[in-house]
Amino acid sequence: MPADLSFLTKEELLGLVAEQRRIITQLQQRIAALEAELKGRHDGKGGMPGNKPASTRQEAPKAGRIPRLEGFARQRSTPTEQVDHAVAVCPDCGTALQGGWVQRTREVLEIPLAPVRVVEHRFIARVCPTCNKHRVVPAAHAGVAIGKQRLGTSVLSLIASLRTVGRLPLATIQWLLETVYQLPLSEGGIVGALNTVARQGQPTVRAIRDRIRASPVVHADETGLREGGKNGYVWIWQTATERYFTRGGRGKGMVDEVLGEGFQGVLVTDFYAAYDHYAGLHQRCWAHLLREIHDLRGLYRDDQRLAAWAEQVRAVYDRGKAVTDPDPRRRQQLQQRLSKDLLAACHPYLTDQVAPQGKLCRRMARYLGELLTFVGDPAVPADNNAAERGLRPLVTQRKISGGTRSPQGTTTAMALATLFGTWRLQGVNPFTACRSLLISPQL
Repeated sequence: MPADLSFLTKEELLGLVAEQRRIITQLQQRIAALEAELKGRHDGKGGMPGNKPASTRQEAPKAGRIPRLEGFARQRSTPTEQVDHAVAVCPDCGTALQGGWVQRTREVLEIPLAPVRVVEHRFIARVCPTCNKHRVVPAAHAGVAIGKQRLGTSVLSLIASLRTVGRLPLATIQWLLETVYQLPLSEGGIVGALNTVARQGQPTVRAIRDRIRASPVVHADETGLREGGKNGYVWIWQTATERYFTRGGRGKGMVDEVLGEGFQGVLVTDFYAAYDHYAGLHQRCWAHLLREIHDLRGLYRDDQRLAAWAEQVRAVYDRGKAVTDPDPRRRQQLQQRLSKDLLAACHPYLTDQVAPQGKLCRRMARYLGELLTFVGDPAVPADNNAAERGLRPLVTQRKISGGTRSPQGTTTAMALATLFGTWRLQGVNPFTACRSLLISPQL
């Protein structure tokens, strides 16, 4: 349509308006038809190609974000020193710049490579004017060092922590001390430091053993440890708060040697026969038993009788673990009932020399009274995982060093494992605890 309509007459303008109204009416009819067609497709769960039909479901209002009690962003540390960085001269015109403000800060953590402190302790002799005798402070009462050891308590604690907690070889400890603290020590000096810590900790080691003997529940386990190339075994005795290590043979005498005659608690172990010597209550490890059943099913995948038997045994265990009744009498009754069910599951295979589960059934029948103690007493765990976890650091160290070289090395290793294992079990810092141990006898 022309932009300038001034040359048209009145009749021509009226005709043009009528034509435009006709076109608008046609377009409105076309739009109404298209909207009706689109609505019909929506009602029939159709829709325009490529478009998702509008949902008629009422959306639930979104819940607001639960405010946190505390932030979890990394907190900045308190600066121990500040270093200012400022432009001294304008790079464009060379004008000297002064003053200014802190635009931003950056936190950098750094370890000081400070040399070891060499402290000379001077013992002043004084004469008593009354009795005319020389008086000097005894070195043992001055809090200086352990005996004639020239290494301070912090150095001794660091060496023992690196060796026992870090499981570092002697050469690595030697390199670390010389690199970070400029402290050159021979490997013999490091061994002497370890022996000193172990010797000072012997009273604490004996106290740990005594507390284990008085505990109502004790875990025990053993593993190999060579001494001077000769085979031997290290034993762990653990409660909820203490770990005690000792090395010896693998016979039943070790049980009497550590637990003593007065122990009356529950002994949680695997199925090794040396523990049978203890006449008190036992709890045999279900983790070992279930693992052997799992391995057996893997070897005989098509044996349906084995699979059914394994399910029966597992059902008895699950029922025992699900017990929450606090009444001791009812728990004892349930323990006896589950023992009967377990024996019933194993009874068909006790004399069967062909069935793959026959050997395990005979073992379970032999230790039937020691498998479900955890049902009658909720304080007793069903497995011996605590002792196995406690042995793991020593096993790792054995793989690194291969064992000990002498009886003195074994005594030191067992004492340090007992001390540091107990501290870690109690959740205290081993370095701090070791330093407190070394300082306390001298106060």
